[in-house]
Amino acid sequence: LAGRAYDIIQEKIITMVLEPGQHVDEKQLVQELEIGRTPVREALLRLASECLVEAQPNRGFVVKPLTLQSIKAMFEALHILDHGAATLAIHQNTSAHLALMQDAQQAFEQAMEKNDALSLVWTNHAFHMHFARSCGNSYLIRALENVRCEANRLAYLSFGEKTELAGDLLEHYQSVCREHWQMIEYLERKDLSGLKKTIETHIRSFQRRIVIYLTSSIS
Repeated sequence: LAGRAYDIIQEKIITMVLEPGQHVDEKQLVQELEIGRTPVREALLRLASECLVEAQPNRGFVVKPLTLQSIKAMFEALHILDHGAATLAIHQNTSAHLALMQDAQQAFEQAMEKNDALSLVWTNHAFHMHFARSCGNSYLIRALENVRCEANRLAYLSFGEKTELAGDLLEHYQSVCREHWQMIEYLERKDLSGLKKTIETHIRSFQRRIVIYLTSSIS
């Protein structure tokens, strides 16, 4: 039951049904999900460990706010961690991870054809976590999973139609696909320079879209 509650609440957070900074009404979730309070509380504690919600004294849980400062820090962490993973991955046997990255990318393209933003988030997450695991360092993998779990809200904005970013959506999808396949190619060739340059382009493109969205929303 806690797993089901986690999946549903996580989806509400990623799709902004539960908005950044919003108080999480545990009683309402218990009624809506028709389960006990304990599974809901366990789900929220798990989401807190992933930095998607925050526990606040006498308030229960709130959805973690999104600010320009926190987003800047998130992208800085992605940049450092992904580059670190790339540096280690080229010295590993990555054949199994490359196959999983290809599978995830094909699933991403199927979601793209359906314009399914949530499926794009999950398949994109899977792709990047298969890449992370290719480095073979459990500390880096955990750190990247934490950052990417939190970044999935931003990915939903980036891939969604209902934002100021929707106009160039097809071009964005195509760029993401191209960069994913380049990451696979460079990792397979163990070309660290090419891999790092592609990661850099990929992260900066993602960051640019989110900053555009946030600044237009604030104004």
